[in-house]
Amino acid sequence: MTTSEQPAPAVVAEASEDGTVRCWCCGQQRPADRLVYLGSHPEVAVCLACAHFLHQRARAREDELSPSLAARGRDVLRAGRELVLRRGWHRLPGVGRVLRWAGRRLP
Repeated sequence: MTTSEQPAPAVVAEASEDGTVRCWCCGQQRPADRLVYLGSHPEVAVCLACAHFLHQRARAREDELSPSLAARGRDVLRAGRELVLRRGWHRLPGVGRVLRWAGRRLP
């Protein structure tokens, strides 16, 4: 059965009067097309920023369960990202732009 052949879900995320849907993670209202819906639970909607955050958390958990040299490298990158955020370096003029660019591209 292809995606287009699947029956419509019985329950979907509730949209407000202005057509936005609340993210289940951060609670912010977003346009319905800017959300990710869980396959077996279409009533659960997560904004793209939270979906990326959840992906990072899932990857960290996988690394904990299966330690390797690559996992250790990703742990170092995650620790560096946390340090940058904690110190607020990503908000600095000049270097902050580079750090934000790198943060979006690193695991």
